[in-house]
Amino acid sequence: MPFNHNDHYHPAMARLVPEGARTALDVGCGTGRFARRLAGLGIEVDAVDPAPEVIEAASSAPVDGVRFLCADVTRMELPAGRYDYISCLASLHHMPFGTVAAFRDALAPGGVLAVLGCYAERTAVDFAWSLAAVPVNAVARVVVAAGERVGGPRAGSVRAPVRPPDMSFTEVRREAASLLPGFSLRRLLFWRYLLTYRKPATPGSPG
Repeated sequence: MPFNHNDHYHPAMARLVPEGARTALDVGCGTGRFARRLAGLGIEVDAVDPAPEVIEAASSAPVDGVRFLCADVTRMELPAGRYDYISCLASLHHMPFGTVAAFRDALAPGGVLAVLGCYAERTAVDFAWSLAAVPVNAVARVVVAAGERVGGPRAGSVRAPVRPPDMSFTEVRREAASLLPGFSLRRLLFWRYLLTYRKPATPGSPG
């Protein structure tokens, strides 16, 4: 399928980068497209993915400001307070949701965690959103496919491993409430949600 739902939300994710950010962690970076976008903003990026094939593909086109790491982030000891921005694009459902606590602790004061996540459809509301996305998705696929016929396909055919999500939107909200005080959560059209959390600039302040 030529239309990539995650790539579609890259601009929205980039707008969440806090002003003056200098360091970022991109979790589940895949072949590194979003990490490169962050580096283009002048940010030093640690881009992590456990799949060797995608890290090999990402490293084959190195870019200043990005350090690609083949690693399981759940087994890493993330430095406390290091990152001004942490992105997690369609990868949180590959790990225990509680991993967001490690991301929270790795944020610098005032830093932002942005999760573009997938959820399991279980309620009537879930299926209504899914139904609304189908025609829009079909049009987007046609538009992207037409563009590729004119300009050629985009580089980077290596795809990261995928798995279906097992947490519902309601469960994500419940778990986030206990781990990320002051979080924001909203549904997005293409079978995604956007979870954001800003670490208090001073201890004791709300997120």
